[in-house]
Amino acid sequence: MTKLETKMADAADEFLIRPDPKDPRLTERVQGFNEHGQAIETAVVVERPLTLFLNAQEIVTMMTIGDFPEYLAVGFLLNQNMLRPDDRVTGIEHDDDLGVIVVRTGRKTDYEDKLKKKTRTSGCAQGTVFGDLMEKFEDIALPKDAVLKTSWLFALSRKINTAPSLYLEAGAIHGCVLCEADRPLIYMEDVGRHNAVDKIAGYMFLKGLTPEDKIFYTTGRLTSEMVIKTVQMGIPILISRSGFTAWGVDLARQAGLTLIGRAKGKRFVVLSGNERIDYDHDPASLDVEDKRHQRKSGRADE
Repeated sequence: MTKLETKMADAADEFLIRPDPKDPRLTERVQGFNEHGQAIETAVVVERPLTLFLNAQEIVTMMTIGDFPEYLAVGFLLNQNMLRPDDRVTGIEHDDDLGVIVVRTGRKTDYEDKLKKKTRTSGCAQGTVFGDLMEKFEDIALPKDAVLKTSWLFALSRKINTAPSLYLEAGAIHGCVLCEADRPLIYMEDVGRHNAVDKIAGYMFLKGLTPEDKIFYTTGRLTSEMVIKTVQMGIPILISRSGFTAWGVDLARQAGLTLIGRAKGKRFVVLSGNERIDYDHDPASLDVEDKRHQRKSGRADE
């Protein structure tokens, strides 16, 4: 085993759950040509439709890579305010052949008047079914005593970027990670960043994980939707390798969310919630990150 392979194996051991880049259902090999006209074979990510029902009502059809469908379904319903934090999920039924998943709850639900049936695409702008993500935003109070040490930030970046992933296998994918201190816990990837966020939300709900001491890491841009969903999940710190949107920054400041972007190698930028950060580590002492793991800002993959 090479030094890089050892580092990647050590990073992977820390996760409670993460994608399996060797799962044959998630990627496929296709033939093509490179810039020299030479025949090549490359890996591409597979996406498939998943139709979600809440009890007897059809809610949405999502385009997804198809792993962890139960977490995706529950997380989507939570982040759309169709499941309440005190709701009891009585059953989850998934038919992989039909591409259907049904979430059943103890509380009777009916969103017929509110819901318009849509197909949720993998495009970054298609993250919501209806425009009410702000319903509870202003009522959420994030914990003020949460802390992020810069030594944790640098360690998390290194561990996440060296862990085996679909991004390293095939690209064209978004990644989100739930962390605690310097340990990455839950790593989810999907063709849309909203799917990756929802998978983590669903996992937290079904496993009873509390958000107060958690850190959310994403490879995607820090948009208004990312900020709103992180705040709705009750997580006080959001980190990304990519940049910001103005509305995302405004909402983070309104909610008191610690917002860190452009976190690559030895650098990062804080645009909200600097009071939670403990600058305990000198970036000059860090090793330069391997170029293989340096995701580029603004790529279609992100």
